Amino acid sequence: MRILVSNDDGYFAPGIAALAQALAAVADVTVVAPERDRSGASNSLTLDRPLTLRRAGNGFYFVNGTPSDCVHLAVTGLFEVLPDMVISGINLGANMGDDTIYSGTVAAATEGYLLGIPSLAVSLVSHAASDFSAAARVTLDLVERCVRQPWREPVLLNVNVPDLPFAQLGAVQVTRLGRRHKAEPVVRSTTPRNETVYWVGAAGAAAEAGEGTDFRAVANGVVSITPLQIDLTHTAQIGAVGEWLLQ
Repeated sequence: MRILVSNDDGYFAPGIAALAQALAAVADVTVVAPERDRSGASNSLTLDRPLTLRRAGNGFYFVNGTPSDCVHLAVTGLFEVLPDMVISGINLGANMGDDTIYSGTVAAATEGYLLGIPSLAVSLVSHAASDFSAAARVTLDLVERCVRQPWREPVLLNVNVPDLPFAQLGAVQVTRLGRRHKAEPVVRSTTPRNETVYWVGAAGAAAEAGEGTDFRAVANGVVSITPLQIDLTHTAQIGAVGEWLLQ
């Protein structure tokens, strides 16, 4: 089995090292990740300059681009045969609800999915964790399940793992995305040159975190798995927009 591993935290992040090490027990793993932290890069591709691919001392490849660049370059330019899976992570921090729109972690997995490859985005719900072993084991279990029961078509799964020891995690739950309140206001500050600059505010608290959502599962100590799709068409509004145009 061949697995392409990427992330948005950069090739040097401890989460990607833990993931690659765990997966190496069952697969031929190739790591292609950004050369620096590209959190929040979403699905952007670099089209205004060429990309470079270099190899670090630990064997990981790194690219001077976005997470989507990394997967696209690897699948269409590095591999002679398509990988069997693309796995992005392990991200330090949750990617739930509206986060998935901005997430580079989810974007890397999405690029694999768009290229016809079953893909996982894996996140550890913590901003200060140093132990990724539970999330790595959850991912390994999912990969082994895929080997036993292969998908008949590509899937895109968003996985969020509570920051708990593996033995304390509840059963895996299939969820839907919750919703957040709007983000906090931007933070204004002044540089030493007396220039006003702005930092994007923190994500808002969960607005919709009811039963069945990813927020609720993680709050209960349960691993959340949300199947994602890319079709953004608001089907229910097609008729209403058509009528509006005729008025």
